[in-house]
Amino acid sequence: MRRIVEPAAYGAAPVAECWWAATVETPHWPAPQGEIAADVAVIGGGFTGLSAALHLAEAGVDVALCEAEAPFWGASGRNGGFCCLGGSKLSDAALTRRFGARGAQGWRDAQRASVDFTSGLIDRLELDVDRHSEGETLLAHRPQEWERLQREAEEVEAGYGVTPRLVPAADLADAGMAGPFHGALTVPLGFALNPRKYAAGLARAAQAAGARLFAPAPVTSLRADGSGYVLGLPGARLRARRVILATNGYSSEDVPAWMRARYMPVASNVIVTRPLEGDELQAAGWTTAQMAYDTRHLLHYFRLMPDNRFLFGMRGGIYATPRETARLARAIRADFEAMFPAWRDVETPHLWSGLVCLTPTLLPYVGPVPDMPGVFAGFGYHGNGVAMGGYAGRILADLVQDRLPGAPYPEAMRRVPGRFPLGRFRRAALVPAYASFGWRDR
Repeated sequence: MRRIVEPAAYGAAPVAECWWAATVETPHWPAPQGEIAADVAVIGGGFTGLSAALHLAEAGVDVALCEAEAPFWGASGRNGGFCCLGGSKLSDAALTRRFGARGAQGWRDAQRASVDFTSGLIDRLELDVDRHSEGETLLAHRPQEWERLQREAEEVEAGYGVTPRLVPAADLADAGMAGPFHGALTVPLGFALNPRKYAAGLARAAQAAGARLFAPAPVTSLRADGSGYVLGLPGARLRARRVILATNGYSSEDVPAWMRARYMPVASNVIVTRPLEGDELQAAGWTTAQMAYDTRHLLHYFRLMPDNRFLFGMRGGIYATPRETARLARAIRADFEAMFPAWRDVETPHLWSGLVCLTPTLLPYVGPVPDMPGVFAGFGYHGNGVAMGGYAGRILADLVQDRLPGAPYPEAMRRVPGRFPLGRFRRAALVPAYASFGWRDR
């Protein structure tokens, strides 16, 4: 495999202190051995791959899933647990310019469908995922952003069919959202969860339905062979008629070569506090169970979890060098203390990072891989893959069976992304972009 991020990003260190790992026992999936055959091979054991494997197995398809590392090691086992609208970095205006009003609405319909799908799947499988939060709250970090949120409220209602709630700055403390904010917009769609509990539930259900899950099983090559494909694995070969690529930010440039430069992995960092006491929560004025994020380009996302630990995440990492990793650790702690000064002395024993996946279109791609008949891909959730990732897996399960998806599948998800410029050095383009974002976020 040819990956473009520094080797440390694919090792144990970035996820060693992940809080979610302490909440779920990592299951044992066997390593593949010898010659293996399946109708469909799934590469990647995150939300997309597990959802695809589950729905294929439930349909009676012989499916084998290969996870490069330990179960739930990747982004699906280390994200912030925000099941919400999202998946794109395009504004509504840009969506409308690109796809027209109908196409933009189709994308909004798919976002809402992804949240509903995830909620329904959790209910159907009777999963305990520590679900909480009624929708998601966006907090204005500047007065002009509050003005924008007020204008957008009507657009949210028209686009998603729900009535958002606006909270002015003077009422934030009463709503349990005290802080350096200038107002809030709550969209009552989505919820928070423990992502590893969700992933583990999908895996158990997929296995119960007959899917075979393998780990560690890094796919080092993918080539056409007669009526299907051969996947090269350490000590094994997997033959399958069809293949689903579900590797997102942990993709490789050469598995297959079509993926080269069509994805951009960037870092997101998370800290989690020890459990907070009631007086500590009151001192900070943050007592709500709402999942929230702010209006910065390099945003912060945070929530109080059911056991009163506080999760605080931050976008902004590009490289995985020791120097950059140390800088990001200092930066996230500094931002945490600046936003919640009452917790300046509160320990944050859990710190980890993971890779978010961007595409040149700033939209996810879910569909066939051109010039590779029988190969399909789902990736590019732009930091919002909890709902959209599993939803993409459900769509891929239909496509790989030559079925029309039984859920909204708009053109915005079907447009094949081009390639980022600069090839393997494409992350360099983020340096000036992130500098600009940081300046504009002040």
